[in-house]
Amino acid sequence: MIEYIVPSNIDDRILTRAAQMLENSALVALPTDTSWSIVCSIKSQAAIKKLRHISGERDERHFTMLCSSISQFSEFCNINNNRFRIINRLSPGPYVFILKTFSGTEKNLDIRRHEVGVRIPDYPVPIRLIETIRSPLYSITAKRSMAGMESGWTEHEHTDTELPPIPEEELFECGWELENINSLDLILDSGEERERIFSTILDMCGDEIKLLRQGAGVWPA
Repeated sequence: MIEYIVPSNIDDRILTRAAQMLENSALVALPTDTSWSIVCSIKSQAAIKKLRHISGERDERHFTMLCSSISQFSEFCNINNNRFRIINRLSPGPYVFILKTFSGTEKNLDIRRHEVGVRIPDYPVPIRLIETIRSPLYSITAKRSMAGMESGWTEHEHTDTELPPIPEEELFECGWELENINSLDLILDSGEERERIFSTILDMCGDEIKLLRQGAGVWPA
């Protein structure tokens, strides 16, 4: 199902319906400041499993918690003063920050590592939806390879090396193109073509910040 929206003035009724669907384990596709993302509620274990299934990814660094503020993801992650200043300077924007999690976050998100990627998109659609549902969204970049995918995770394992860039031809431009992903319950379509770009991923878990993937965000910034 597609709901057409105006990003600068989204109908509250559409946001409410989308939030209710997310609370009932739906998967929703929406535009961001990079490319299209597929999101689910972080409170739904069933939805998180569905998101992982269609993603085809085992490496959890591909998954991101979308938040509307730094204070929101500081409820789940450990942020010292130095990291806070950097995140505050780069947010909102096309950056994913991998941070160490607090106890219990791994269980809630069904992850095997004591770290999670977080970011604040610089685009009104995900921000308004997060504000409506009153909690972060768990997300992954929408890819054309997800269409018709029936297998689960791929079998590559986590390493500490850089993540490869996403090929431009794998990314979507228009909302209607995502209708080929059968597992989606809703597409919030702005009617605009989105740039086929992806976020920059920064690992902040150690003493030094590691660039895991260079994307739209400049680093060093």
